[in-house]
Amino acid sequence: MIRTIPMTAVALAVLLLVAAPALAQHEHHPPPAEPQPAPAKPPAPPAPTKDEHAGHDMQGMEGMDHSRHEMHAMLGPYPMTREASGTSWQPDSAPHAGLHRTAGSWELMTHGYLMVIQDDQGGPRGDTKTVSQNMWMEMASRPLGAGRLGLRAMLSAEPWTVGESGYPLLLQTGETADGVTPLVDHQHPHDLFMELAASYSIPVGTDGSVFLYLGLPGEPALGPPAFLHRFSGMDNPEAPLAHHWLDSTHITFGVATLGWVRGPWKLEGSVFTGREPDQDRTDLENPKMDSWSTRVSFNPAPNWAFQASYGRLHSPEQLEPEIDTDRSTLSAIYARPLAQGHWQTTLAWGRNVRHPGAATDAWLLESAASRGRQTLFGRAERQENDELFGHGTEEGIFKVGKISLGYIYDVLSTESGKLGLGALGSLALIPDRLEEVYGDTPVSWMGFLRARI
Repeated sequence: MIRTIPMTAVALAVLLLVAAPALAQHEHHPPPAEPQPAPAKPPAPPAPTKDEHAGHDMQGMEGMDHSRHEMHAMLGPYPMTREASGTSWQPDSAPHAGLHRTAGSWELMTHGYLMVIQDDQGGPRGDTKTVSQNMWMEMASRPLGAGRLGLRAMLSAEPWTVGESGYPLLLQTGETADGVTPLVDHQHPHDLFMELAASYSIPVGTDGSVFLYLGLPGEPALGPPAFLHRFSGMDNPEAPLAHHWLDSTHITFGVATLGWVRGPWKLEGSVFTGREPDQDRTDLENPKMDSWSTRVSFNPAPNWAFQASYGRLHSPEQLEPEIDTDRSTLSAIYARPLAQGHWQTTLAWGRNVRHPGAATDAWLLESAASRGRQTLFGRAERQENDELFGHGTEEGIFKVGKISLGYIYDVLSTESGKLGLGALGSLALIPDRLEEVYGDTPVSWMGFLRARI
């Protein structure tokens, strides 16, 4: 029953807190690689700096600089590992995997992943489907004048590999498949163009900067890093139920953000288009810039990242254009490097207040730990959802939840990428008055193949 969710969430947290160090301590080390002959007169490598992190995978390309290179952050004088989706921050110690290279004064990075998933959602409202989730991202930056120019492009083939109806996901709501009916118990696909953005930052003093970020699409200053960009959530093939309470604005067609950085603090504000992407997932929509948000971020230590944000979204739902939404979010991310791996946990809260309408809350706790070829991840959520049977009065708000736990083993792991096999099981937590529709604690599972740069 839904009243047991808080204790179950605590149990999941304890499980991951125990399992992550155990994964670090008890996994057998993979055999060392065959020794390679040293080149004649090898150049002496530069001494590592405090900004270099073991999470970087770097590889030169033909015609480009083949030396190891630490990419600069785009928005301020801090480690690049601090930057996550849009202009959001994660802990400095978080891994930032990708293929890094240079071309003249340009610093370049390629990142991407692909999952092929067999999805089986249980209960009377469940369904099965085989889909592919995927994303390809290119980043480039260089000094320009007094500051630094940054460019980012992120694409996805999900309009074709997931399809307009999305993939089955019990209790998930948000957006529409056909412009007529809302998506319920399904997660929508990402757009072909997930981000096309540019930024420019200028140093201010020794530990500060001001920056401008523009995107069509882009991500405004609202919420924690998007779930597919934070380490605690990126390997979980299930989108969080809290997605439309926390980070659904990560694909927004029209964003302008102005920000100020001073040491561990960042204050920023955005104007953006409040309407979520429509059912045509392959076009560029016209910006309206009718909404706004503000966010304060604080990274007091390399292993911590906090944020608080608020936004006023004008007419976010295509099917309910007369309703505006106020969104508030709080989040804390803890990261801990492990020997040959990483451990990260995110705790987040989001509230949507509809005008007209009611206020609903969503809580999320997720964690992931990797060590060598193994990754263990889990998530617990509690949510007040008023979209399962259409929006309406407070009588239509249902307190639901979900617990999921998954594991990935990388059958192939190189400096350039990983190929792994994974499985995920989840329990949907249903209140008494919905058991006739959903069943009593329906069980779902996903089996998947994951490739990641």
